[in-house]
Amino acid sequence: MPASDPSAHPSPGPSADDQRDLIDALARTSFVTMAVLSKIGAEHDLSLTQLRMLGILRDRRLKMSEVADYLGLDKSTVSGLVDRAERRGLLQRTPNLADRRAVDVQLSPDGMEFAERGAALVARSLSPMTSRLTRADTRRLTTLLEHLLAGGTLLRVLERLDHLGVDGSGLGQVGA
Repeated sequence: MPASDPSAHPSPGPSADDQRDLIDALARTSFVTMAVLSKIGAEHDLSLTQLRMLGILRDRRLKMSEVADYLGLDKSTVSGLVDRAERRGLLQRTPNLADRRAVDVQLSPDGMEFAERGAALVARSLSPMTSRLTRADTRRLTTLLEHLLAGGTLLRVLERLDHLGVDGSGLGQVGA
């Protein structure tokens, strides 16, 4: 008997309670991660956004516009971030090989060394949480998170908020 195609009978989506629990767990996990990243950034006189940019560039060379998309910022803001990191010797700008008008950004050798040390420090800092997982759990969680992240960049998430009419400015009025 041939195996049935799993896509022919998709499993139902999460219940409202499951969805709420997932969002809560993701938020709590992000709070811990953001606290670790903020502390590491502060110890090295880097903002969280600067640290994020270095992390994004750790394994890739990107156009300035792509860095802006990853961070969910406009290009002029990213240009200032790149200027500051370049002055510190962490980044370098290079002409884009395919588009002479575009500029690529990549880590400098000092930036790469810092990023590698920073990644190790983040791993050590988060290890009280991550070391509780088995090897199989770690692989499964990584696969699931990569699946979630494949669904959209930060820019697409922000566009979705705009589409829903959420700009964040009214969040201070919750319960008012």
